Amino acid sequence: VCLHWAYHRQKSTGSLHELYFKNLSKQKQIMEKNGNNRKLRVCVATCNRADYSKLAPIMFGIKSEPQFFELDVVVLGSHLIDDYGNTYRMIEQDDFDIHTRLHTIVRGEDEAAMVESVGLALVKLPDVLNRLKPDIMIVHGDRFDALALATSAALMNIRILHIEGGEVSGTIDDSIRHAITKLAHFHVCCTRSAEQHLIAMCEDHDRILLAGCPSYDKLLSSKNKDYMSIIRMWLGEDVKPRDYIVALQHPVTTDIKHSIKMFELTLDALMSFNKRTLVLFPNIDAGSKEMVRVMRKKGIEHHPNFRAVKHVPFEQFIQLVAHAGCVIGNSSCGVREVGAFGTPVINLGTRQIGRETGENVLHVRDADTQDKILQALHLQFGKQYPCSKIYGDGNAVPRILKFLKSIDLKEPLQKKFCFPPVKESISQDIDHILETQSALAVDLGGTNLRVAIVSMKGEIVKKYTQLNPKTYEDRIELILKMCMEAASEAVHLNCRILGVGISTGGRVNPREGIVLHSTKLIQEWSSVDLRTPISDALHLPVWVDNDGNCAALAERKFGHGKGVENFVTLITGTGIGGGIIHQHELVHGSSFCAAELGHIVVSLEGPECLCGSHGCIEAYASGIALQREAKKLHDEELLLVGGMSIKMEETISAVHLIQAAKLGNAKAESILRTAGTALGLGVVNILHTMNPSLVILSGVLAGHYVNIVKDVISRQAMFSVQTVDVVVSNLADPALLGAASLVLDYSTRRIY
Repeated sequence: VCLHWAYHRQKSTGSLHELYFKNLSKQKQIMEKNGNNRKLRVCVATCNRADYSKLAPIMFGIKSEPQFFELDVVVLGSHLIDDYGNTYRMIEQDDFDIHTRLHTIVRGEDEAAMVESVGLALVKLPDVLNRLKPDIMIVHGDRFDALALATSAALMNIRILHIEGGEVSGTIDDSIRHAITKLAHFHVCCTRSAEQHLIAMCEDHDRILLAGCPSYDKLLSSKNKDYMSIIRMWLGEDVKPRDYIVALQHPVTTDIKHSIKMFELTLDALMSFNKRTLVLFPNIDAGSKEMVRVMRKKGIEHHPNFRAVKHVPFEQFIQLVAHAGCVIGNSSCGVREVGAFGTPVINLGTRQIGRETGENVLHVRDADTQDKILQALHLQFGKQYPCSKIYGDGNAVPRILKFLKSIDLKEPLQKKFCFPPVKESISQDIDHILETQSALAVDLGGTNLRVAIVSMKGEIVKKYTQLNPKTYEDRIELILKMCMEAASEAVHLNCRILGVGISTGGRVNPREGIVLHSTKLIQEWSSVDLRTPISDALHLPVWVDNDGNCAALAERKFGHGKGVENFVTLITGTGIGGGIIHQHELVHGSSFCAAELGHIVVSLEGPECLCGSHGCIEAYASGIALQREAKKLHDEELLLVGGMSIKMEETISAVHLIQAAKLGNAKAESILRTAGTALGLGVVNILHTMNPSLVILSGVLAGHYVNIVKDVISRQAMFSVQTVDVVVSNLADPALLGAASLVLDYSTRRIY
């Protein structure tokens, strides 16, 4: 554990070591000197449930070292109010002796009441501090109660240790927090940016400790296997993890009217979203009374989908947010503590606008419509993000205790000042995030393995291609390697990766992410769980589907199928595949075998297909079928015509058959016409079965077949379905775009 994180500012390694050992020696001398005289008397003052969650770990640490410290606990503010849960009881339950209880809140929950509460605290605190005579007072955060504490201690020449200074949030809280910073003598900050802000505010470098947030010590060590009982106790017996919402919204004291309106819109959006929701009552700031009225007007306390509570014990609250599908509101715990679990967060309005946040936080700064909040819920609910340690690594308390022991009480109280440059933190808003949302798309073909970064607009930002290995182990290893490389590159390309979509041949169970049976083109690829290893390695959600289905999804999101209710996509490539969109949804079938369109039988006496049957469309019209016919012609010396030449080492393929047909080879033309007719008959069967309004031909052979298919429809189909549009796909890479659609299209994610 480093003595003081601020040492990292030193540019020279030599000066870093010299400064470290110099301060270590100084600290030892100070501890011996203070220890020989008396213990350090520390007063911890707590005002509400939120600051106690940060102060409690420090209080436990101080209590565990009675040879160095004496602890006095002062309780004031909303801790002592019944409407806010009488939360002083949890301090008693933690076995702390409360030295003094101060009733400092003037009820009214408006601006005047806040000012009067500060005044009442200033009247009562001097007597308490005169009796306790602490060496140092620990003050947390940015509440008006904390400002009264810091003002009293500063005027009475009591050293102040301020927790969480230097942070930037929004509204009046910033002003109060920075005012306390100017009154405080020592500072414990949680992030590198907060430390830099304190330095920019002219605070003495040597009196700043970058420790991390004390609450993270508890968060990162929290292992409650019985979290289900906590979820059931607060939300009901039928609620499952990741399938509920925690809502915590407070008034914004600089714009109370707007914050109440935003709270109304939030509740309306939550009711429309129709998920079980735990709503915590707002804090005691001006405007809270009006917010409670809004809750009661909408019947939240009696609504079957809502549980409204005044207080949840911190240990239980940890478990509730850790396993929630989403946390919504404007509380600092959403942008700070919840990141430790990777739970999705929707931060509403401006109350936390300047906070550093992990990628789990989606900002909706102008939450002026119910629809915008509802869209944010659709984007965030149920996702799982990597755990964030922006605000701490779980070792804050040992650093803080060491820092306290290093304080020399004989040093003068007068502060020193300096003014280094500061680099400001820039956070993203919802519009920027929507623009940069991207997917990792994986296409597993018979020959190549491809990975691409695909933007929300369908742009392939970067593509990686390798030969598809022949064995399962090599294939999985290469997929992981390519995905990790792409994910790393995405950061530099400013692409926010939402997940991984995989397109593969064969029969796929998309709900479980398992390849059930593979095509013969991909070896060792049956009963393969793709989702688990890739999700575990990348810490991203993973979706998997058949390549034909992915092509249909690509058309639905980016191609001719956009906005079309019922259409069919046919892929004409090495094999013949496809996908069916019915009433805007992808059809999978009862055993995930729907849309195996290449195996529609069009002739009982036709050629043998790779599936083992005879007369399938694929046996006539696939690239493999055309290659087979081309080889026959070549063996009979009937393939080449004037203008054609084939090298000795060159493999005969469908390309040669098409080239021969274009140069007037009658037999090649006949084979292509037969192939197109077989495909057309298959399409007629599809029209008579599904009655789509659109048929999209995709793949390298689509352009050669489209006119023949149209002709067959005009001759063979019932009159009522002949109005169908048959078009060639305009998508350059439907397999990769379809894999990306699995991730980028919410309607698909919702089904899976």
